[in-house]
Amino acid sequence: MSDKKFDLGGVIVATTLAFKEDPKAPGGLAVDYDKFAEHCDFLVGNGCRGVGPNGSLGEYSSLTDEERRKVIQVAVEAVAGRGLVVAGVHGVGWHQAVKWAEYAKEDGADGVLLLPPTIYRANRGEVLEHYAKVDEVGLPIMMYNNPIDTKVDLTPDLVAELFELENVVAIKEFSTDIRRVTEIRERCGIDVIAGADDLLFESLVMGATGWFAGYPNAFPREAVEIYDLVVAGKLEAARELYTGLVPVFRWDTKTEFVQAIKLSMDIAGNSYGGPTRPPRGPLTPEHHAQVVRDTRRALDFAAAR
Repeated sequence: MSDKKFDLGGVIVATTLAFKEDPKAPGGLAVDYDKFAEHCDFLVGNGCRGVGPNGSLGEYSSLTDEERRKVIQVAVEAVAGRGLVVAGVHGVGWHQAVKWAEYAKEDGADGVLLLPPTIYRANRGEVLEHYAKVDEVGLPIMMYNNPIDTKVDLTPDLVAELFELENVVAIKEFSTDIRRVTEIRERCGIDVIAGADDLLFESLVMGATGWFAGYPNAFPREAVEIYDLVVAGKLEAARELYTGLVPVFRWDTKTEFVQAIKLSMDIAGNSYGGPTRPPRGPLTPEHHAQVVRDTRRALDFAAAR
């Protein structure tokens, strides 16, 4: 853990968001806040340290401003102090991100997850300004490096510079380059958080202190067990469990990850996944069938242990 004042480690789940049919709502789907609250409660009740609403799995870019803010309020109320709420505050520019961070602070979130500017491919100076402006809000910041989707890479040297900001305490690393964990830790004391579900074990072994996760939406107990086993130094047991689940975890790094995780939730039957709001459409028949197969294998493996 870093020497900063706040720890955002452990298993924090990037929560999916439930929708229900409503012809008057955007895309014909309205946010089902009751089911979302139930899901947050389910995750914390199954050992997860917290929830991360309005991340990519929360489909934040498809929400109205009113919906996006209410999602955070519902998560805070549902968790009720039993865990952390780390709110996604991503924006095209720092002025939008600051607004969402201020709302998150006002609504009781414990920290924020922050991408570089979205859509626009910002240069180094613009990235530094983006994080510096949100830093002024005063909530702990977990930076989010996802160069695959944002086309902005928070390289280890840039991470070290950003770590000098008062409230930057962690980075969710989703470059899918496992070497980044070691290099970032060599350059500064920031907490590195595993971002890609199918690199979880490798990231933890190399020094990651947490997991901002997707597939624990469907497998929360098993996810927490993997994390706890690695922390306890029981690497062989952790590797065995991870190996049984990683085929379905690989969907976390595919284009259809939101649809896949929601489908896995519905198959597991412990929480509601449901449809995605446009522009995300349904899985192709081939992808649907493969997610079903991968999920059932993972469930059978977990049940046989």
